[in-house]
Amino acid sequence: MVAWVGLSFAGLVVLAVCAIKLAVAVNGLARELDRTRRRLEPKQQTLQGELRTLQKTREPQTQQHGVRSS
Repeated sequence: MVAWVGLSFAGLVVLAVCAIKLAVAVNGLARELDRTRRRLEPKQQTLQGELRTLQKTREPQTQQHGVRSS
């Protein structure tokens, strides 16, 4: 009976160590994602501005929906 308690405790210790390692890894990943998001934000805003400019220049050229006859 005592052996089972010892094995159970050892198993819980292993699971706790794995959980701590996972939490540290997730925290590091979250920091990396935040850093990447901050680095890409100015480029994303520039790209969105360029897309808006392109859409404004294309608006007068849009055709009516339907099929053109030839």
